[in-house]
Amino acid sequence: MKLIVAIVKDADAIEVSEALVEQDFRTTRIASTGGFLRRGNVTFLIGVEESAVETVFRLIEDHCRPPERPGEHKATIFVLPAEEFAQLG
Repeated sequence: MKLIVAIVKDADAIEVSEALVEQDFRTTRIASTGGFLRRGNVTFLIGVEESAVETVFRLIEDHCRPPERPGEHKATIFVLPAEEFAQLG
């Protein structure tokens, strides 16, 4: 299992979130700020099987707008190993 930490622009967050949920990926959404101008971002935490990582990358890339300025990116994504997963009730 992998934990994907995806940071996208605030303006793209709704479209990215809807695309992920439509494909049955569950996410946790965290408001965040960062970058040179401290613009609003959203950080998604997404737990997936290793075989689904590329699908999540594609969904995020397809649902983010092109960068507005040189040096900007559509998203910043980290993939971390998740050895254990539990939902407490």
